[in-house]
Amino acid sequence: MNDLASAAVPGRTRYDGSAVRAALGRAAPALLAYAAIRLLGIVVLALWSAADDNNWHTLLSARWDALWYTRVAEEGYGFTTVLPDGEVHSNLAFFPLLPWLERGLSALSPLSPADAGLVVAWTASLAAAWALYATGERLHGRRAGVALAALWAAVPVGIVQSMAYSEALFTALAAWSLYAVLTGRWAAAGVLASLAGLTRPVGAAVVAAVWITAAVTLWRERAGGVRPRAALRRHPGMLPGVLLAPLGWCGFFLWVGAQQGSFTGYLEVQGGWGNGFDGGLAFGTFIWDQLSGPVFAAGLGLAVGVGLVAWLYVHGVRRGQPLPLAVYGGTVLLLALTAKGYFGSKPRLMLPAYPLLLPLAVWLARWRPVWSWLVIGAMAAGSAVYGAFWLNGSGPP
Repeated sequence: MNDLASAAVPGRTRYDGSAVRAALGRAAPALLAYAAIRLLGIVVLALWSAADDNNWHTLLSARWDALWYTRVAEEGYGFTTVLPDGEVHSNLAFFPLLPWLERGLSALSPLSPADAGLVVAWTASLAAAWALYATGERLHGRRAGVALAALWAAVPVGIVQSMAYSEALFTALAAWSLYAVLTGRWAAAGVLASLAGLTRPVGAAVVAAVWITAAVTLWRERAGGVRPRAALRRHPGMLPGVLLAPLGWCGFFLWVGAQQGSFTGYLEVQGGWGNGFDGGLAFGTFIWDQLSGPVFAAGLGLAVGVGLVAWLYVHGVRRGQPLPLAVYGGTVLLLALTAKGYFGSKPRLMLPAYPLLLPLAVWLARWRPVWSWLVIGAMAAGSAVYGAFWLNGSGPP
């Protein structure tokens, strides 16, 4: 068991501070690599924005969804606007944890809620990178852990991790929840899963990972002749963790339903934004229209990208990816690909699916360091340029 895991093993009631510090020291190369890649992205964004007469700070903190989170932080829920095309956009679509943190931090500091959102996102992104390192290290060694954190920083839409959006916060909570499952700290996993469920709709994927892993663990114990009560005693905190995990997601879903006067109120709010789930029919139609129209190359690239993502998931599962990571990654991917709405948001919706990168991290860890870092460096440069181009153009919806 590595240092971080030994800091809070089942049965202990407090964390060993020295073990946590030692684990942080081991994670330092991953955190430095992550920070360097994200800093490169911000520098390139600042230079591109200056040349394009835009403000990089505004692009990161006060555009698109960041404005909606800031409004919730400042005014609470209840704001609705009707677009010329008839779509009804309500801020009830946005989960509350990020705006709560923005409001709290701005109340305790000179920061505006928008700048508080940036601080939360940047801090959470480092916490997520640490969780990814710890996961990779536990499963495949230190080099794989460093590569996993660096790869997540260098994905094409990595700039979103540096925005006042909820993806970085959600990924940090989700990744540490799954790491807690891997290390047998079920109560912590449940608390973190509940917080993830207060952050984004895809928090349901973390709940699924906790529940299915717990169910399979108990089933295997029973198959080995262990009775359910004895099995629960062998896995301290499992029952509280399972009960706690859905509270955040279900609580907000039910609260929105009460505000709307309908059990399915949250789904209706999302429908007002043009979002929902249709099994991937709309997305498949969109790809086909691209392939059969004048933008064939774009459609082909999109189809190849979806195929690559699916292959990474299947490859990871076939290589024995632990159950909580496989369930979580698969659920995030399924929800992203079967949702309708603005298709340009698909890469951002898949950003929290970090287990998809684990096979690549293991592959790079086997290379000589100079070659693996050349690959990661090239990816980081491409991500920085793409992020600057993206935010100075259409941007993430």
